[in-house]
Amino acid sequence: MLNVLDEFTRECLSIRVSRKLNSTDVLDVLSELFILRGVPGHIRSDNVLCREELAA
Repeated sequence: MLNVLDEFTRECLSIRVSRKLNSTDVLDVLSELFILRGVPGHIRSDNVLCREELAA
Protein backbone atom coordinates (compact mmCIF):
# COMPACT_ATOMS: atom_id res chain seq x y z
CA MET A 1 0.00 0.00 0.00
CA LEU A 2 1.29 3.45 -0.92
CA ASN A 3 -0.22 6.46 0.84
CA VAL A 4 0.86 9.97 -0.10
CA LEU A 5 0.02 12.65 2.46
CA ASP A 6 0.54 16.39 2.62
CA GLU A 7 2.30 16.65 5.95
CA PHE A 8 1.18 20.25 6.55
CA THR A 9 -2.54 19.90 5.75
CA ARG A 10 -2.71 16.13 6.51
CA GLU A 11 -4.62 15.76 3.23
CA CYS A 12 -4.39 12.32 1.62
CA LEU A 13 -3.22 12.98 -1.95
CA SER A 14 -3.08 9.40 -3.20
CA ILE A 15 -3.67 5.81 -2.12
CA ARG A 16 -2.33 2.94 -4.22
CA VAL A 17 -3.14 -0.59 -3.07
CA SER A 18 -1.38 -3.63 -4.48
CA ARG A 19 0.20 -6.84 -3.23
CA LYS A 20 3.55 -5.66 -4.58
CA LEU A 21 4.55 -2.10 -5.39
CA ASN A 22 7.83 -1.44 -7.13
CA SER A 23 9.79 1.74 -7.77
CA THR A 24 8.01 2.30 -11.09
CA ASP A 25 4.64 2.30 -9.31
CA VAL A 26 5.90 4.89 -6.83
CA LEU A 27 7.35 7.06 -9.61
CA ASP A 28 4.06 6.88 -11.54
CA VAL A 29 2.09 8.13 -8.52
CA LEU A 30 4.59 10.88 -7.70
CA SER A 31 4.85 12.03 -11.33
CA GLU A 32 1.08 12.34 -11.58
CA LEU A 33 0.95 14.33 -8.33
CA PHE A 34 3.79 16.62 -9.46
CA ILE A 35 1.85 17.43 -12.64
CA LEU A 36 -1.37 18.11 -10.73
CA ARG A 37 0.01 19.89 -7.65
CA GLY A 38 3.56 20.97 -8.49
CA VAL A 39 6.88 19.69 -7.19
CA PRO A 40 7.12 19.76 -3.38
CA GLY A 41 10.00 21.34 -1.51
CA HIS A 42 10.61 18.13 0.47
CA ILE A 43 9.66 14.46 0.30
CA ARG A 44 9.70 12.22 3.37
CA SER A 45 9.69 8.45 2.97
CA ASP A 46 8.50 6.11 5.71
CA ASN A 47 8.76 2.35 5.22
CA VAL A 48 6.64 1.30 8.20
CA LEU A 49 5.91 -2.40 8.42
CA CYS A 50 2.41 -3.60 9.19
CA ARG A 51 1.74 -5.86 12.20
CA GLU A 52 1.72 -9.06 10.11
CA GLU A 53 5.21 -8.31 8.76
CA LEU A 54 6.52 -7.54 12.25
CA ALA A 55 5.08 -10.78 13.64
CA ALA A 56 6.78 -12.93 10.97
